[in-house]
Amino acid sequence: MEKTKFEKGRQDGYERQGTSNAFRSGIGRKKRFFLQAVWFGTMILIGGSFLLFGPGVQGLSLAAQVMEVTYPVKTFQDGKAKFYEYKAGDGMTIKYFILKSSDGVVRAAFDACDVCWPQGKGYYQKDDFMVCRNCGRRFASVNVNVITGGCNPGALKREVVREKLVIKVKDILEGKKYFNFSKRG
Repeated sequence: MEKTKFEKGRQDGYERQGTSNAFRSGIGRKKRFFLQAVWFGTMILIGGSFLLFGPGVQGLSLAAQVMEVTYPVKTFQDGKAKFYEYKAGDGMTIKYFILKSSDGVVRAAFDACDVCWPQGKGYYQKDDFMVCRNCGRRFASVNVNVITGGCNPGALKREVVREKLVIKVKDILEGKKYFNFSKRG
C-alpha cells in the first residue's frame, strides 16, 4: 500500500510544522470553531467601538443619539435649585437649572435670559427667588417657566413621568442661543 502525501512528508523533504494529523482529520474542529468565534467577536467589538467613538458620520455625535435626560423627582424635594450642563455635539455647553418651586411644581429653565445672556453669568437662588447675576433682578420660583422673555430665566420644557423629570434633548438644544458667546453683541 502506498503512503499518502501526509504520511510521506512534503515532497521537498520538510515536515509540516505546527499542524497535527488529529487537527487535520477534524478532531480539533471545536477548538477551531471557538477560536474563530473569539476572533469574530473581537472584530465586532473593535468595529462597534470605532463607530461609537471614531470619526463616524460627520456631524453625528453620541449626544445626538440620546433622546432625553431624566432625573428622579425626589432629587428636587428640598426646593433648592440644582444646576446642570449639557454638552452638545458641537462642543457647546448649555446650562440649565431645575428646582421645585414653593407651589410644589418641579420647574426647569436655562441658566440665562433674553437680555443678559451675553454676559454668561446666569442665576443664583436666594430663598424662593432666582436672581440674575448680571442685573440683580429677582424672579419668584413659581414664575419660572410661566413668565418668559426679558430677564426671566429662559423656559425649558419638561414633564414628570412616573416619578422622573424628563427633558427632551431637542428642547435643551433650543437653548444654544443663550450660550453661543461668539455672537455676543
